[in-house]
Amino acid sequence: MATPDMGGLAGAGPPDAVPREEVSLDLPFEADGLYAMRASVAAHAAHLGASAEVIERLLIIASELSANAIRHGGGGGRLRLWASDGRLCCEISDGGNGIADPTTGLERPEPSAPGGRGLWISRQLSDDFTMTTGPDGTTITIGIRLVGEHAAPPASH
Repeated sequence: MATPDMGGLAGAGPPDAVPREEVSLDLPFEADGLYAMRASVAAHAAHLGASAEVIERLLIIASELSANAIRHGGGGGRLRLWASDGRLCCEISDGGNGIADPTTGLERPEPSAPGGRGLWISRQLSDDFTMTTGPDGTTITIGIRLVGEHAAPPASH
């Protein structure tokens, strides 16, 4: 049974809860395609009205979570990106065995720890963070405000 994280993105729902016509980017990825994935994320985020600062935060999050999916979740995954309710939303899912401790990343790892920073960094840089994990994989959905304390208003088109 999947274990949801308690700090969530309201209404994020299961991976296919967002209608396909609203998703700006839906991209499978593997280790050899991370550069192209990041370029696609940046281009689509800009098109959705994200400021340079929001795009930088998103790229760090997408890089950390996709690296985790590759390393711990079966060698690849799926990234989806969309805008909703003034937020840029990004979902990364994998088909691994899940995360044994769903509280992973709530606390800053010790400087001497060999890893464990990806989830913590992603939690710090996102405004909303939801993780669902279980034996069939992990899905993390983040949200970053397009307008607000950390973000500039989207450019008018």
